Amino acid sequence: MSHKHLKEAFVSNLNGTSLLEISLGLSLAPLCLLCRGLLLVLCHLHCRKPLSSRKYSLLLDFLVLVSPLVLSCTVLSPVLFVVPAIIAAFCAGIFSKIYSQRKHEGKVPFRQLVRHFQETYLDQEYIPVITAFRVFINVLTSISILAVDFPQYPRRYAKAETYGTGVMDFGVGAFIFGNALVCPEVRQKSYVTRSKFSSLARQFFSIWPLFFLGIGRLLSVKSIEYHEHTSEYGVHWNFFFTLAFVRLAASLLLAIFPKNKSWIVAINLAALYQLILNTTSLKMFILHGSNGGGSRVGFLNANREGLLSLFGYLAIYMASVQVGLYLLKCRNSVKSWIEAVCFLLLTALLLFLLLHVSQTYVDPVSRRMANLSYCIWVLAHCLMFLAWFVVTDLTLVFTKLLVKGAHVPCSWNIVKSPHTSKKQETEAVPVGGEGICLISAINKNQLLFFLLANVMTGAVNMLIDTIHSKTAFTLSILHLYMFFNCLIMFILHSKNIVLKFW
Repeated sequence: MSHKHLKEAFVSNLNGTSLLEISLGLSLAPLCLLCRGLLLVLCHLHCRKPLSSRKYSLLLDFLVLVSPLVLSCTVLSPVLFVVPAIIAAFCAGIFSKIYSQRKHEGKVPFRQLVRHFQETYLDQEYIPVITAFRVFINVLTSISILAVDFPQYPRRYAKAETYGTGVMDFGVGAFIFGNALVCPEVRQKSYVTRSKFSSLARQFFSIWPLFFLGIGRLLSVKSIEYHEHTSEYGVHWNFFFTLAFVRLAASLLLAIFPKNKSWIVAINLAALYQLILNTTSLKMFILHGSNGGGSRVGFLNANREGLLSLFGYLAIYMASVQVGLYLLKCRNSVKSWIEAVCFLLLTALLLFLLLHVSQTYVDPVSRRMANLSYCIWVLAHCLMFLAWFVVTDLTLVFTKLLVKGAHVPCSWNIVKSPHTSKKQETEAVPVGGEGICLISAINKNQLLFFLLANVMTGAVNMLIDTIHSKTAFTLSILHLYMFFNCLIMFILHSKNIVLKFW
């Protein structure tokens, strides 16, 4: 077997992991974010000044926000069930230290603190939850696309062949979900001064970089005979094409249907697609080709997974538009965000119940087809992931109320606190905006970060025999790869450069 075929076999014929393990893995990112925030507040409490050095800020963010995620999907994967508990206990210890060492004059009964916390008003111009969700999905995806080629990355985390719930299966859907959260229709920028026709034309123009990236990836992969998992998207198709066509189709649908009814469009799309899969030969065509033997003759046959899964991804996108509209409602108090968390968690619970019914009576989860169960699964975990980030940010808000003047980059700014004076209210939002922060750095150039990760993944695979790598070498390569990607984003952010020209 050639080295190319050996690598293709290494990521093929897999069955995924359990829903519980994926849920535990997703809890790590919010916990790491909470840990970073609590450490910064503790530093302010003792040093009375933030980390002013950019290199120390980058190092802290990388060690606390990125490195644990790399370790959790490699050497710590056998004990993943205890890792979130350890990080949560560490966070609880830091919070306890902050709570016990706050100023004596600021000490009030805990019940009164909670009441003040609920009455606190937040800056509604910036919702850090959405930024954190999109950035961490990008980071987790970047880690996985390279780590999957190393033996230390558990095979159960890789994409399932036909049916199953792998970590990377979720990442594809979550990427679509994250893009829809900030689409122009959600941010309402396209409808303020333009007609629907001009807004739609602008949307068509805005997706051309994705087409070029898709063509570029196709040509580069074919020219160097890079290993491919054909049943993932097909012979010529790739994820950049999927992103482009889903965005294009969603813009058309949102120009026809009211955007606040996008969840109805999503339900109809997913249900109709599943009905066609179950009542026609479409499912057999996707899995086995037109001749029943895996034929790849003809464009449709060659790319059947990528083309037909567009219906499922479009349903996810439309449902995500509804979530984005819900999150961007005029909601500026802590109490209203607590209610939003409850709603997100209840919706996620309902979706998990529907997922059980769908998998039992309709069809198991299949990323390859993007069927109804897959759509429900992705939405359920995404809502839970969002809810965890809201809880994380609200916890940091409560902590900042304990330590006046503390600032955590990319977290909610306190606009008004019930126990602050008029003068303090005007000073509530820290000077300097987002500050020096890896999250805001990646957020400014998300597409570039994803593209750079893809290019670096290809380069590493060309230079290194990843399949036979030892553990220490693997960890070194993955950390260097992620640090280089983060460093580029950090440098661009520090120079206020946004590489977006469309």
